[in-house]
Amino acid sequence: MQPLHELPAVADGPKPPAEPKPAPRIRRDRFLLLAMLPGLALLLTFHYLPLLGNIIAFKDFQPYLGLVDSPWIGLDNFRVIVEGDPVFLKALTNTLLIMLLQIGIVFTLPIALALLLDSLLSERLKRVVQTILYLPHFLSWVIVISIFNELLGGSGPINTFLRRHDLGTIDIIGNSAVFKELITGQVLWKEAGWAMILFLAALSRIDPELYEASAVDGAGRLRQMWHVTLPGLRSVIVLLLILRLGDALTVGFEQILLQQQAVGVDASEVLDTYVYNNGIVQSDWGVSAAVGLVKGLVGVALVLGANRLAHAFGEAGLYRREAR
Repeated sequence: MQPLHELPAVADGPKPPAEPKPAPRIRRDRFLLLAMLPGLALLLTFHYLPLLGNIIAFKDFQPYLGLVDSPWIGLDNFRVIVEGDPVFLKALTNTLLIMLLQIGIVFTLPIALALLLDSLLSERLKRVVQTILYLPHFLSWVIVISIFNELLGGSGPINTFLRRHDLGTIDIIGNSAVFKELITGQVLWKEAGWAMILFLAALSRIDPELYEASAVDGAGRLRQMWHVTLPGLRSVIVLLLILRLGDALTVGFEQILLQQQAVGVDASEVLDTYVYNNGIVQSDWGVSAAVGLVKGLVGVALVLGANRLAHAFGEAGLYRREAR
């Protein structure tokens, strides 16, 4: 018998044709990239190029001299923050109080609304309620404030009813003592439906088998909500809270400016209106730019800090750095 190593080599069959190399991603997605260019141009023009104007914070900006020829003054414009200008401190205090109210109420109440709406058995009733709550999101602040003024004003239907029955009146519109609660209620009425939809979408992703398994184990509605529903919403809650913290010091410029004359500057001045009143009205451009710059940097710091805290609790947050 002939040894194996002496057997003639078997000729290889025909080789399969080489697979064509995939086209580069830029060439493959060229039409998508072209469609993206108008949006990218708008983003650069109205969001990123204006960031160059922050140089005004370090200059004694004079419009007739221009951005380049206005003299440098270093950090002098930041003295209102460091030295504690009374008007600035009042604006900061009002901003922080409104921020706490809006995070504590406007952020949390839509979660409760989503849980209540999800518990309804009738899908038709769900859609009707959802539509009613969502519609105010499309109204401008001028219309929203006009509605509140018509309802809660001195000649509105509520006070008219109270006067006819000798029950006195309620002083809400123009009352500086309840102004923060008033604008919080306006934001809640306008935006709660929009936020509720986001939480409803997250609720639809929870596996129904988890509820069935918990029911078999004897869990009631409250325990199911605590051990199944809220953990299923946790990632969305963390993500939206991080985004809200990034915009926490922006508490409604247009909404407050429209009502500032009625309640006075002392009760309604916030950082955004402080920047407007100093920069546009009083032409103190440098101080306004300095306050706006610090406000933006604080927002970035809050987002980054909250994102790292989310990572510490095992959540992805806005982004997660990949391990090398």
